[in-house]
Amino acid sequence: MADNVVRVCAQSDIAPESVKAYEVGDRRLAVYNIDGQFYVTDDECTHASASLADGMLEDGVIECCLHFGAFDVKTGAVKAPPCSIALRTYKVLLQGGDIFVDLDKDAAGEAA
Repeated sequence: MADNVVRVCAQSDIAPESVKAYEVGDRRLAVYNIDGQFYVTDDECTHASASLADGMLEDGVIECCLHFGAFDVKTGAVKAPPCSIALRTYKVLLQGGDIFVDLDKDAAGEAA
């Protein structure tokens, strides 16, 4: 694996249609299980310091519990104000029942 690929958790740790936060080095990441697919974003809302893992996940959109701004989990795109800055996504790699992320690439595999 690449130098900046790190293990986050086991796939079995993330229940279907849920989100959970993990400390990975100096980052706090949110891991989502949506329809059996795993996604990883930064856990902190881009609008204010709030954990997205404490928010509501519905139809691939995470809503922040603090001011109710929302993001598309797959792309990081803003879906509702007051958020205006897209959410950072990460490329997910599944191996041996575990979830890994490439900290240098976004969900689309592009350099971040």
